[in-house]
Amino acid sequence: MAFMDILHNLPEVKKPEEKKLSFGVKLKWSLIVLTAFFVLANIPLYGLASAALSRFQYLAILLGTDFGSIISLGIGPIVLASMILQLLVGAQIIRIDLKDPEGKKYFQAVQKLLTIVFIVFEAIIYVMMRGLEAKAGFEFLVILQLFLGGLLIVFMDDVVQKWGFGSGTSLFIAAGIGWRLFAQLFQFLGTSGGFEPSGKFLVLFSSIISGDSAGFALALFSILITAALFLAVVWTQSLKVEIPLSFDRIRGYGIRWPLQFFYTGVLPVILVSALAANIQLIGSLVENAVGHATFLGGFSNGQPISGFAYWIHSTPLLQYLVTGSFRWIYAVQAVGHIIFYVGFSIMFSYFWMKTSGQDASNQARNILHSGLSIPGFRKDERILESILNRYVTPLTVMSGAAVGLLASFADLMGALVGGTAVLLAIMILYQLYQNIAQQHAVDMNPAMRGMFGL
Repeated sequence: MAFMDILHNLPEVKKPEEKKLSFGVKLKWSLIVLTAFFVLANIPLYGLASAALSRFQYLAILLGTDFGSIISLGIGPIVLASMILQLLVGAQIIRIDLKDPEGKKYFQAVQKLLTIVFIVFEAIIYVMMRGLEAKAGFEFLVILQLFLGGLLIVFMDDVVQKWGFGSGTSLFIAAGIGWRLFAQLFQFLGTSGGFEPSGKFLVLFSSIISGDSAGFALALFSILITAALFLAVVWTQSLKVEIPLSFDRIRGYGIRWPLQFFYTGVLPVILVSALAANIQLIGSLVENAVGHATFLGGFSNGQPISGFAYWIHSTPLLQYLVTGSFRWIYAVQAVGHIIFYVGFSIMFSYFWMKTSGQDASNQARNILHSGLSIPGFRKDERILESILNRYVTPLTVMSGAAVGLLASFADLMGALVGGTAVLLAIMILYQLYQNIAQQHAVDMNPAMRGMFGL
């Protein structure tokens, strides 16, 4: 009873009274949260001596954060709590009926409580293991700031889910990736504040002027691979299986029920990326604490050089081929990276399908509740579920494998800000576009409708 009392009394953002919010309201709250996110990312931790984690820029991208700021934990606790709880529920170690509305509420409450536990745990670990090293006597203050920053991220995510577009987790990732992608393309300031054409677009011209053919090729390939990835993902998003359905009360009329090729969306690869990021992060913290490399990995300048983290890490194969420094061990590492991403993407895709209401049973129930049925088949939920199972399970597996393969391949080819990051940003923005177009085509401002092509 005491545990249930805790779950019922967890702080949360109040849901809107209206069943459907207008486009303007959602846009307003999404922009407010996004502005707050960028402001918080630029507030440094008071009492911080050094941020050893600042060299893990790739982790910062995936966790939607900036190490050394008050939101250094980013979305890490949210994703980790979601991932662990999904695994426990999927393996039936914890039994929660996600088909029941009360079961879903219970699942969400447990996830929020677990997220708060991970915020406390990670804040302590970051400081005690000197990932974010505090000045003498400021340890508790730094931990407190990290805890408050983590809670702010949780509530901002809650605000976006209930009052804005999509989820805060996706919004923070896309915003962080977009910011870094723009910088990698057009950065023209060096660390000293002077002019330095480090952005890939500017490197193209500086390489031509200086006669650096290798630099020109690397910059050009990075831009082309990123553009090709964008086009491939947008094209793949248009692939779908359409199941013909007919209305029960209106004979002669029917619709097609679409099942997207990327059936489980982008979340599986977010979870895999977060898992890889946490393995690298934990391995680094453990190495700092014990003073030597462990089976999780050894690290140099933020890059894994041994252990499990090394064999699942992406290596820039194209860069090594262009510069003539390719070794066969990099090919073996690339295979390990692809297997890790594809395998875990399939697993998380399946668990997400089961826990998010996208399984054949829920789809069948939704179809029947909409007054639809498959022509030529008896109107029975069990029959409809068996038919949908022919599509849902294969699509779930193919969806997970496809996003895992796309992300890992783009990583290896040297896409800007990392293949996983670009893939996440493209899919998040495309899904956001689709949701807005479907839900707000009518109440949107005419100028905004023009921007969305509606």
